[in-house]
Amino acid sequence: MLKTNEKHIVEMVLQCSPCYPKKSRMVSVAGHAGKPFNLPGIGGITLNIEVGDSAFGWEGDHLEPGVSCTANAEKPGEFPNPSLQYYSCVGNKVKVISGKAKGAEGVIIGHHGGAEDLIVDFSRKAKEKMTYDDKMVIFSKGQGLKLVDFQEIKLMSVSPDLLNKMKIKTLPGGKLRIPVTTIIPAECMGSGLGSIDAYTGDYDVMTSDHGLVKKHNLDEMRFGDFVAIMDHDNSFGPAIKKGAITIGIVIHSDCLFAGHGPGVTVLFTCAKPLIEPVLDKNANIGALYKIGRFKR
Repeated sequence: MLKTNEKHIVEMVLQCSPCYPKKSRMVSVAGHAGKPFNLPGIGGITLNIEVGDSAFGWEGDHLEPGVSCTANAEKPGEFPNPSLQYYSCVGNKVKVISGKAKGAEGVIIGHHGGAEDLIVDFSRKAKEKMTYDDKMVIFSKGQGLKLVDFQEIKLMSVSPDLLNKMKIKTLPGGKLRIPVTTIIPAECMGSGLGSIDAYTGDYDVMTSDHGLVKKHNLDEMRFGDFVAIMDHDNSFGPAIKKGAITIGIVIHSDCLFAGHGPGVTVLFTCAKPLIEPVLDKNANIGALYKIGRFKR
């Protein structure tokens, strides 16, 4: 097991509610192929899309699996929502505390920039009982987590529980081997570049070049997959840097807008080539927590 500073990080209780779904835009607009579209979009209690489902092929844009949650639906960029985004980490437990779904438990799989919401996996049985007035608590733990013996590898929005479940191996030379389903070249990353904060939100894998998509098997990505972004350092926001590497998790679907595609929430990053990604088709949060399409 990796040695961490877990005993010294802060645990907090946060509160949120499901947020109402949005259309992709209020009017028909053109996608990257120049064709207008008008489709379902961000947010909502999504019944039929779960962790483990493909991030491609849906009649929608920026679709989020499970339940999209916020602390401030009317003003998502204002307090307390930025705090909810920052303190909530992938793998944190979420519990419904009101309504007919009271007592149901879910798992955070990531946060979505721009939408400024959290994405939580719940069972379909629980989702069918939910309303947008329901309240949930998040047992937040993870920000500030460090790897004692790998100081140059930064953790972002990783819960200790998730870290302990991932099949990470130590290698000579101060390196870590982390299982991923997909290796993404630097030039494929788009929307979200320029952000100065990788501890909240996400950034997108561009899918407008079908040749690159097929070459790198990008269209095989699923919600909840762990993926490697090559030559990207997120230490101080997304930046291209030769030899750097970022590991993230897929949190929303493919998109039709130019510069967009499946969203990735950052989990690990290093400015040096100290992370070695290894391909594993089961490198998905669903397989670790037995949730979504991996539920037994």
